[in-house]
Amino acid sequence: MKILLLSGSSSASSTNTKLLLAIAKMHPNLQFQYHDLALPLFQTDQDHSPYPESVIHFRQAVTTAEALIISTPEYIYNMPAILKNALEWLTSSGELLAKPVLVITYMPNPPRGAKAMQSLLWSLQALDARVVGQLPLYQTEIKIENGVLVGEQEILEVVREAIRLLYEPH
Repeated sequence: MKILLLSGSSSASSTNTKLLLAIAKMHPNLQFQYHDLALPLFQTDQDHSPYPESVIHFRQAVTTAEALIISTPEYIYNMPAILKNALEWLTSSGELLAKPVLVITYMPNPPRGAKAMQSLLWSLQALDARVVGQLPLYQTEIKIENGVLVGEQEILEVVREAIRLLYEPH
């Protein structure tokens, strides 16, 4: 199964990006592809051919993926602008229609992330994505050491089960 990984953070040292890459290491039997969200600012009057190359590649990555995992921090009680912008580029083209998506927020500590999660869920609903799970994770309970997720076995098993929701029949 081909799973596209999208990080809502624009930081080069993003813990959300590191989380996604560590999750990929947990599942060597699946094919993961990370795609950055460096896209031009979406404007409806520019949503037509010819599209910028970065938009074409992004849409193609979403189209060819069988599922997506989106992990995001929360910025000012919302999902980051870079993630919202990327989702807006999918509005008219429909790549997320019925596509399974696992949504993760990865924050320093609870209860942060709840508003970003809700914001992201609303956008995915508008794009007709099939959200299979919501997973709020906190750096106080799960960490990334040398590219590997470490934490209590119970939490690591919750992460594994969340990934299974993407490919097991429901």
